[in-house]
Amino acid sequence: MDTIIGWIAVPLGYCMEWCYNILKNYGLAIIFFTFLTKIIQLPISVWVQKNSIKMVKMQPQINRIKAKFFGDKDTIADEQSKLYKKEKYNPLASLIPLAVQIIILMGVVGVIYKPFNYLLHMPVDLIQAINQLGSSITGTPLEDSSIQLAAIDAIKASPDSFTVLSQQFPNYDVSAYLNSIQAFDFNFLGVNMCWNPSVIISTMTAIALAIPTVAGISAWLLCYCQNKSNVLQSEQSKLNKYGLMIISVGLSLYLGFFVPSGIALYWVASNLFAILQLYALNAVIPPKKYVDYEALEASRKELSMLENVETNKTQSKELKKREKADYKRFFSIANKHLVFYSERSGFYKYFSDIIENLLKRTNVYIHYITNDPDDAIFKLCEKDKRIKPYYIGTKKMITLMMKMDADIVVMTTPDLDNYYLKRSLVRKDIEYIYVPHDAMSMHFSFREHAFDNFDTMFCTGPHIVKECRASEKYYKTKEKTMVEFGYPLVEHLCKANEDLANTHHEKKQILVAPSWQEDNLLDSCIDDIINGLYCDDYHIIVRPHPEYMKRFSEKMNVIVERYKDKIGDNLSFELDFSSNESIYSSDLLITDWSGISLEFAVSTLKPVIFVNTKMKMENKNYEKIEIEPQDIALRNKIGVALDKNELDKIKEIAIMLFSDEEFSQKLKDLRENYYFNFGSNGKVGSDYLIKQLTSSKK
Repeated sequence: MDTIIGWIAVPLGYCMEWCYNILKNYGLAIIFFTFLTKIIQLPISVWVQKNSIKMVKMQPQINRIKAKFFGDKDTIADEQSKLYKKEKYNPLASLIPLAVQIIILMGVVGVIYKPFNYLLHMPVDLIQAINQLGSSITGTPLEDSSIQLAAIDAIKASPDSFTVLSQQFPNYDVSAYLNSIQAFDFNFLGVNMCWNPSVIISTMTAIALAIPTVAGISAWLLCYCQNKSNVLQSEQSKLNKYGLMIISVGLSLYLGFFVPSGIALYWVASNLFAILQLYALNAVIPPKKYVDYEALEASRKELSMLENVETNKTQSKELKKREKADYKRFFSIANKHLVFYSERSGFYKYFSDIIENLLKRTNVYIHYITNDPDDAIFKLCEKDKRIKPYYIGTKKMITLMMKMDADIVVMTTPDLDNYYLKRSLVRKDIEYIYVPHDAMSMHFSFREHAFDNFDTMFCTGPHIVKECRASEKYYKTKEKTMVEFGYPLVEHLCKANEDLANTHHEKKQILVAPSWQEDNLLDSCIDDIINGLYCDDYHIIVRPHPEYMKRFSEKMNVIVERYKDKIGDNLSFELDFSSNESIYSSDLLITDWSGISLEFAVSTLKPVIFVNTKMKMENKNYEKIEIEPQDIALRNKIGVALDKNELDKIKEIAIMLFSDEEFSQKLKDLRENYYFNFGSNGKVGSDYLIKQLTSSKK
């Protein structure tokens, strides 16, 4: 190791000597030397700057590769490698300046620890003799790395003690060497560059602590500037940014405290010059000229959505084992004709009629994948062995979908191929069918392009067909198969309501059931609603959205506390969501943009009062499809919509709706026209699947 350091230190020593001969001060020479090393490294730094810009420029593509093949590390690595070759990017380039920095630092350490060898170029045998004499005078061990620095202090303090060496080495001009050592100015701003803070701390505490502190601050400042302005470093994760900062500051504190102050000065100067170089390169080769930061941010959000899904880390060992077994079992079965995918247990209700029809009329096997380990499907399969359930966690589901091998995949999850759930990379002929989990407008209540990558849409009513065709035309996407399916769930709700038809209330029951999004009724106008309706004629039930209770329970507690004196026959708060009886036994619903409104109206044939709070929408560009969304159009068809400043009329409107004897018939007519095949109990959906399965087997 000493030999390698020696090779590096020899040329650096001559360079340092040259700098000293110009400036006649060791500290200034070190700073000037550091500046020259940055100039020498400039071509490398320019190349690294361009290479870093190239990396960040590619980052949107890399993020989308990670999103597309999420969970498949081998494929991601292969695709990234292809991209690097295509763009001629070298991922190791950023390590070159660090390697050069380390090499130079090793050389500087050699020069500063051994000035006799590399600055004064003294004969080796004379150096050994001076070291031995210095060791005996100062008590510094001969093998100590600081022995030459200790000898320098001894020579400057007592030069006569070393003149005896002239007799030992008559062939050398020992006096000239000793004079050159005495004349060498090792001081800079009152600090001897030979001092080691860890040694002088007992006598010069302030200086000993100041040196590492300055070194640490310079490192922190460099990392801060790099995190803000370095084209590549600024795009790193917080862990990488601040992890590197901690390591760098720690190393600087070490260098500042345990090595001679000359090395610390080099380190501080190197950090400060690196900051100047960073901003100079950004000015000459500006990253913003080459990098599409909007595309980068968009791709980052796409990838973030995947990384934020439930991970296997939240699973118990038993669940991981169960998931692994189900994953293996799913792919062990060949010729899977029909697969259903459900996000959680509550979603079976959207498939139930289709599956029950299929089981009665065919011998097909139902492969049912769920992200919920407690899904009710695991009990239902006990009644019919043709239901094959599989528990697959959300993260593992990403890989499963990419490797899917089936004829038909049925799902209620939108945004296929847009986010974490992808179309199969194994089979391109799979038919992906979307089954609705609400009956509102597809271009308003869902994200833009949410259904572009499905092959078939099971449509709740004519409005969905109209909206889908308009969307396909506007975005120039493929034409999907439209199945006039209907919405079996609402049929079950109607049946449930009939069972409650004989429920008698002494008072009219009014249910206040808001959504939980920004500006919902509970946050904006609940006092106006309660105070406007509170009387002996009505029983008001306030039922917050479960998500509101989950996120804002303290807010809800404040509201309840505010009305504690009124709670009783005329007012109650329903904070237990185990039963939905109050929803369908009420005589009037008051809501904002909650999806419960349509289901309540068509199943109970009772009216709704809407309050026009901030509009709840998933697609801010819904107006591109020039069709009024049902979420808006229905507000004055299934009830009355009021602005928040009109809530003083709410009791008057309620009385009017209660007295309208024809309103229930209006809602019944709307129900029959709004849904396809009302009363068919999902038969149309099973008919379509049977037809497709039959044709796929031919």
